[in-house]
Amino acid sequence: MSEPLLSVEGLSKNYQGASRPALAGASFHLAKGEILGVVGESGSGKTTLARCVALLERPDTGRVIFKGEDLTALSETELRKRRRGIQTVFQDPYASLNPTKRIGDALAEVMLVHGLATRTGVWGQVAALLDQVGLPVTAADAYPKSFSGGQRQRICIARALAAQPDILIADEPVSSLDVSVQAQVVNLILDLKDRLGLSVIFIGHDLQLIDFIAPKVLVMLQGEIVESLAGASLSEARHEYTRALIQAVPKLETHAS
Repeated sequence: MSEPLLSVEGLSKNYQGASRPALAGASFHLAKGEILGVVGESGSGKTTLARCVALLERPDTGRVIFKGEDLTALSETELRKRRRGIQTVFQDPYASLNPTKRIGDALAEVMLVHGLATRTGVWGQVAALLDQVGLPVTAADAYPKSFSGGQRQRICIARALAAQPDILIADEPVSSLDVSVQAQVVNLILDLKDRLGLSVIFIGHDLQLIDFIAPKVLVMLQGEIVESLAGASLSEARHEYTRALIQAVPKLETHAS
């Protein structure tokens, strides 16, 4: 078997004043082109896991091995050069965008900072990014206030893609959106995964959704990964918390005519 694209080994994170660790010994592997689901209730440690894997926060213990390199052992200067390979789309698209910056400038900045475009060629790449996420090129001249929540989340996805990552972490990317647009954003992420060969960590609290889109699912409770399920095997869940999540999934009722 080939080496996994990402190996997470024993990640732990404590916050001062907290009664328990936010993250306790999390470990998993992610292969190139794989989608991994992470599910759990609010406060289960999902976002802390995402932030530590992307090294937006330093874990207290453990390792994040990306393309064979331990990112946790790097200095901040060295890490800055590697971080673009793991990009995150956060839950709230309203808080994720600078309201004073035009969309095109926000996307161009990412590519210029990482040396992925020249100043003369960057606008063509901005247009291509907007097209990839289903937005018109005219969106480049507008500010975030001009867009709906679903459109803003598409912009956040485009901004993550601007760094040309290998891994996209989608941290509850649809939980703040209207039900009518949730499926559109999920389908966009899945389409981009296939077209660009991305690996995806898709985080959420909706077990039914996570199980539908991810062949492997990690279940988190109080900072720990309590179960790992693969191959649509929810029926084989052993942990009582996982079984409780399954039982909480709404069932469709049918009525005889």
